[in-house]
Formats: sequence, structure tokens, C-alpha cells
Amino acid sequence: MNKPIPEIGLFGRIGRFSYRRRRHVLAVWFLLVLVALPLVPRISGVLEVGGFSSGGSEGSVARELLEGHLGFSPSSMAVIYQSDTLAVDSFEFQSQVADSLSEVGQLAFVTDVLTPSDDPSLISSSGDLAYALVGLNLGPEEAQRDVPEFEAAIKSQPDLTITIAGGPSFYRDLEIASQRDLRRAEIIAFPFALVALLLVFGTVVAALVPLLIGGLGVAVIMLLIYAVAHVFDMSIFVLNLASMLGLGLAVDYSLFVTSRFREEQHKHPGDIESAVIMSTRTAGRAVVFSGLTVMIGMVGLTLFPLMFLRSIGIAGVLVVLVSTTAAVTLLPAVLGFAAPYLERFPALPSRWRESRTSDHEGFWHRVAHLSMARPVIVSVSIVIVLVTLGSPFLRANISSPDATLLPTDLPSRQGYDLLSAGYSGGEISPFVIAMQSPTLMTSDENVRALRNVVSLLERDPRIDKVQSALNLPGLPSGEQALGLRRIAELAGVDTRLESFISPHVAMILAFPVEPANSESNKALLSLLRDLDPGGDVTMYVAGGTAEIVDVVNEIYSDFPFAAAAVVIATYLVLLVLFRSVLLPIKAIVMNTMSILASYGALVWIFQDGHLHKYLGFTPQGYVEASLPVIMFCVLFGLSMDYEVFLLTRIREEWDHTHDNAHSVAVGLERSGKIITSAALIVVVVTGSFVVADVVLIKALGVGIALAVALDASLIRALLVPATMRILGAWNWWVPQWLDRWLVKLGPIEH
Repeated sequence: MNKPIPEIGLFGRIGRFSYRRRRHVLAVWFLLVLVALPLVPRISGVLEVGGFSSGGSEGSVARELLEGHLGFSPSSMAVIYQSDTLAVDSFEFQSQVADSLSEVGQLAFVTDVLTPSDDPSLISSSGDLAYALVGLNLGPEEAQRDVPEFEAAIKSQPDLTITIAGGPSFYRDLEIASQRDLRRAEIIAFPFALVALLLVFGTVVAALVPLLIGGLGVAVIMLLIYAVAHVFDMSIFVLNLASMLGLGLAVDYSLFVTSRFREEQHKHPGDIESAVIMSTRTAGRAVVFSGLTVMIGMVGLTLFPLMFLRSIGIAGVLVVLVSTTAAVTLLPAVLGFAAPYLERFPALPSRWRESRTSDHEGFWHRVAHLSMARPVIVSVSIVIVLVTLGSPFLRANISSPDATLLPTDLPSRQGYDLLSAGYSGGEISPFVIAMQSPTLMTSDENVRALRNVVSLLERDPRIDKVQSALNLPGLPSGEQALGLRRIAELAGVDTRLESFISPHVAMILAFPVEPANSESNKALLSLLRDLDPGGDVTMYVAGGTAEIVDVVNEIYSDFPFAAAAVVIATYLVLLVLFRSVLLPIKAIVMNTMSILASYGALVWIFQDGHLHKYLGFTPQGYVEASLPVIMFCVLFGLSMDYEVFLLTRIREEWDHTHDNAHSVAVGLERSGKIITSAALIVVVVTGSFVVADVVLIKALGVGIALAVALDASLIRALLVPATMRILGAWNWWVPQWLDRWLVKLGPIEH
């Protein structure tokens, strides 16, 4: 047994324990993986689809009123019909529609069925398309589990082509597409990550070690998500993020520790234990602190009320915990066995695998001095580049997702496109207005209030058609229509009146000309919500546009608080780590700039539609509301990873020499290749999601990959050395009283 290194600190002791008990450590990790293997294929069954809806908003109040008083269905399915041989308004066409739906009404979760013969407005103006509307007793996210049974109940017809769309179908297809994306991305990510690691280490064995840690780490992450999903609602999208971030972080952290281990092997030839201890003491400590910065960003997502964001935050915390734990326990154990074989099976010529001969030579040393030679020019130039890249975000249109997120080969997307082309833009997302009276909705005064709102909407050029108790098809419109409809109902005629008015609540459906996320609809929503209808009526507005506005408002009312919490917590962690007042501020500013640059790319690519032919998506005309939030919380910590690793090496040299320029150059020389390689791994892993079918996942992958690439190249390699040269000794300034307090937290371990 090798003699223990004195004063090795907490992380050195963890490394020593993991090395000396390496068989036990490996046994525990492999046991966790064995438990995970049979459960991972079943994980999607315990995850939820959706989580984008907003609770407690005006729209949710309207829906609750309509469901309670008028039997309004929480969700609906659209069954779309086309025929090459029959006219839509022909008896034969309508007969086949009715026959196709004959068993649907018997399903336990179906509340009502409305066919084109019941409501002629369900026939397109061109006369070549019609659809039936089937109400369900569950919300769209819950009802998606019933879609297969619903589809099986629809009878095929000889002359009709049938397509199914609607909220539940959208969420079912979203689950299918996200799982398909995950499998495709994993097939791409692992081999490309291996190639990148081969370029870094030059040998097959050394390259396989981080990839092994990453693969085992992802399996354990999935096991924990499976367990947590039995306690908290978790979105299906956590699988994509956990795979993307889990593999990237686990490989990254293993790369840093393994690289430091090889460096320590040169200092302690033949002494594997010392090399393990020292690499865990230095690189392992940096990994834990950098993981803490990533975790802070993930915790920021848990502060949001939307299940989608909250579950991604929970999954992100699990990813960081597993990745950092693997780097300081599993990896030292693996290195204990693999150390004698790390240089086996070379994949590159020997001269390319040579280690750095001096801290004063090498590419990164020269880059640092070039940046520090003209620090103001370099700093200003890079800031201009980043601001330019981020400028498109000034015209960002923030909105919620719709079926255009999905690829065109899925039924719900095809149905959405058919309805969008054959009807007004708002046919599938009307304004849903609930009018409530504490006395009697059918009193003269309140009926006039109802008429006033209906008349206002009918005159508005932004509205294509209006449905209410006053103007349903089949009888004259106006206030007298209520009495006539009641007489008709007594005679056995179904006028659908009870679906639009009750003693205390009335409903208006207004179908806009433009799609739900258009600016004209948002302006109309604002007008309606400010409107006083008269009488003793209170009016609530729901529907597609209302849901978009409510969700965006809810997300971005919480965003400043979450962002501030992330920034403050990150500053405090870096203050303790580096004992500098200014370096954490500088790091935060630089991180923010790289994130804003990636925001600009989101707008330019996904809102404006540039590169859509090459990336394979339909231009959306908006940025999905959760993307900037997710990217801020993920990237703020992920980019800080590289700052921590770079400044840790610079701080080591500063403590020895107190020469600022020399410390920066040596620190970049020691870490530049590793930081760039680690960033390359993350770019490869996240960039593999560019092949995703779901636009949200594609955009997230592109945005993270671009931000990390900018961060590792322009910011860490050029801007950091330049700004540290400008600040000089101020980089390490800290008031004496604060320094004394920080000393109590423990010495800086190098």
C-alpha cells in the first residue's frame, strides 16, 4: 500500500477511499445499473406529456365555470373527413360520417359528438373538407392515454379519408416523437463523443473511460427519474434533457479528472494511488464546485409553477448529483483498474499524443499572450460580436407551442395543417368567453349584455364567426331566439341551447381569422378582458390566445425572481471558491453575454425561419416561451463550468507567483485544451438533437451547442485573458474583513 499523501483535504480523502475500496465502489454502481436496466424501458409510462398549461389564470377560471354549469368538455378531438368521390354536403358523405362515429359516443370518456349535419359551420368554405368535434371528459394531457381506444372506435369508410387531430392526439404524438428523437440522438451522440475523446486522449482505453462513466451515469440518472416520477409529476421531455445533459456532464467531468490524472502520473510515475488522490483533490474539487453552479441553475427551474419547467429542474438536479458523484467516486475506482492500460491501443500518431513540455510553450500559452497584448481591442471586439449575435432577440415573439412543433408525418400535425388550410386561422383555437351572473343570466339586462358582446365580436374584422345562445344555427338570431329555442326543445328538437346558456352562466365562441398566437388576437384578448359587458355580468376569456398569453405571463412574471436567485447563489459560490469580489461578477456578465447571443440565434433560426431547409423544420414565427428560461438556467451553470476549471488553474499559479499575466497564460495553457475538448463533447452531444423531429428539442439542442461553442472559444480563450489583463491585481481583490470570514470556510485546496 502506498503511503498516504499528507494534508490531502476532503476531496483527496474521497479519492483515496474510492481507490482503496474500488471493488466495493464498482459493485455499488454496477448494482444500481442492474436495477436500472429493466426499469428504463418502462420510464415513459410514469412520465406525463405536456405540463405547459397555466393554473389559476383567468382562462382556467372560465373553463371551470363552463365545465361546471354548461358541461363544457375539458378537451376535444377533431375527426377530419375528405373524399375524392363524394360532395361534403351530400347525403352519402354525411351518412358515412355518422357511421364512422356510431361507436364513438359509447366510449366512457366521450361526453358529446357534434357532426357536420348538426353544425354546418364544420364544413369548410371550399366544400372539400368537414370535421366532427368529439368532447372528452378529461383534459388534453390526461386524455392522450385514451387516444388509441378512440382511434379503434372509429370505423373506416369506403369513400372517406379520415384524419384525427386535437389536443389529446397532439400530446400522444408528442410522446411518440420525443421518444423517437431520444433514440436517434443517442445513436449519434455516443460514437461522435468517442471520436472526440479519441482526439483528446489519443488512445482507445483512455477515451473509453469517460464514455463508460457517462453511460453508467445516464443509466443511474434514469433510475432516479423513474423513482421520483412516482412522487412528483414529471414531463416526458426530461428524458431528452437528462440524456443530453447527463451524458455531456458525466463525460465532461470524467474528462477533466482523467486528464488531471494523466498529468499527475507524470509527476508520480508508477504511483497510481497518489495520482488518483491528487487528481481528485484538484480536478475533483473543481468538478464538484462547477457542478454546484450547474445545480443552482437547475434549482432555478423548480421555482416555476408549470410542471414542464419544474420537472426539468428536478431532473437537472439529479443529473448534476449523479455526474459529480460519479466523477469523484466511480471514476477514481475505474482509474485504479484502468491506469496501467490508459496508453494502450493508440489512435493517433505518438507526436500528437505528447504531453506539454513546458507551461511557457504551446498553443494556448501563445493565445493568452496574444489576447493580453491588446486587451482593450480584444475585449471590445468580442463584445461587439456577441451583442450583434444577440440583437435579433430584441424582436422575439414569445409564444406557447402548438402542433407545428411536430413533424409532418404524424397524424395530429397533418390534421392541424388540414384545418389551418381549410378554415380560418382560429378554427381550432377560438376565444372561449364565459359570462357569469350572480342573479339570472336570462334577465333582460343580462341578455342585452350578452347581445352587446356578441354584436361587438360579429362586427370585429378579426373574428370570422361567432356562436352563442343568440345565434346558433337552425332558428332566428337575437334575443327572441332564446324563447323560440326553448319552444323547439319542448317539441323534441335539440337546439344545443343548454350547451351555451344556463341560469347563471353563458358561453360565447368567437373564431378568429388569424392563428392563436397572432398579435391581432392578443390585442383583441386585451380588449375583451378590459370590457365591461353590462348588467351584473362578470366576463372571463379563455381559449387558444388566452392560454398563450396566460402561460407567457406566468413564466415571465417568475423569471426575474428565478434569474436573480440563480445569479446571487452563483456569485456566492464563486466568491467562496476564488476569494475574489470581481471575478464572479465578470464571470456572470460573460455568461449572460453568451446566453444572449444564443437567444439571438433562436430568433434568427426558429422564429425567422433561416436554415429551416437544412435543419428540417417548419418556421414557427415565434420562440417557444419556455426555451429562453430553460436555456438561461442550463447554460448559466454549464458555461460557468468552464470558468471554474479555467480560473482554478489560474488561481493555482497566482498563489505560487502572484504574477497576473503569467498566471493567466499558464492557467490557459494547462486547461485550454481540456476546456475546448469538454466543450466539444457537449456540443457533439447537444448538437445531436439537431436531428430531432420536435422543434422544441431541436431548438434546445442548437441553442445549447451554439452557446457552449461561443463560450469555450471566444469567451474563455480570448475574452477572459484580455479582461484579466485589464483588471490586473484587482482580479484577486477582496476586503480583509471578508477574506477573514472566507478563511473560516476552509483553505483553498490545490
